[in-house]
Amino acid sequence: MWRRRFGALLLRPRSSAPIPSSSSGHRHLPLPVSHEKPLALNILLSLFTSQAGGDAVKPFIAFVLGGPGSGKGTQCARIASDFGFAHLSAGDLLRNEISSGSEKGELILDIIKEGRIVPSDITVDLIRKAMESTNAKKVLIDGFPRCEENRIAFERIIGTEPDLVIFFDCPEDEMVKRLLGRNQGRVDDNIETIKKRLKVFESLNIPVVDYYSSRGKVHKINAMGTAEEIFGAVRKLFSSIRL
Repeated sequence: MWRRRFGALLLRPRSSAPIPSSSSGHRHLPLPVSHEKPLALNILLSLFTSQAGGDAVKPFIAFVLGGPGSGKGTQCARIASDFGFAHLSAGDLLRNEISSGSEKGELILDIIKEGRIVPSDITVDLIRKAMESTNAKKVLIDGFPRCEENRIAFERIIGTEPDLVIFFDCPEDEMVKRLLGRNQGRVDDNIETIKKRLKVFESLNIPVVDYYSSRGKVHKINAMGTAEEIFGAVRKLFSSIRL
């Protein structure tokens, strides 16, 4: 209400004032009229305009982390279904780019085959585009960030930190067993690449978990057991959070 009243006051046309006469009786010629708004008025109008257009609410962002084969993808699908999140998988976004046959996709494929991490700018750009394509109020980003460089790039490009970080804690031997047994035809599901991925995860992903732990945003989930047992712990976590 105050904004409308003040805006109307600023925009109300001024009444014409008589042209003053000098003591000698000569009338001063009027100064040329400028149709540009005064600087102060421009600033205030810009402020009102930006506030009026900036009413969009930032979505609730949850990162889901865990080693390869920790089951985070399966759990994310359940979280999205049960709690109304838009599920964005960094891995799926990268694989979709590979399937597109683009030059960027070929580069991503070569990097993944070598067990290396895709450059942050590529991954964050794919995530940004996916986030912009949905109007969801809650977004679940699966498998990202995988390193401190990813984290910094996300916060710089997207302009915000996650509200929540879920870490699926799973022993290494269990992750290897799951990856070798899932038989999804992925280029990185072989023992040599799996070992590389686990080493990369340990050296680069864990520092991200530690960073967000220091900020009080990490909730660890025991990733051992059946998918239903693990989701029981996930459901308990989300039931305790005011989204």
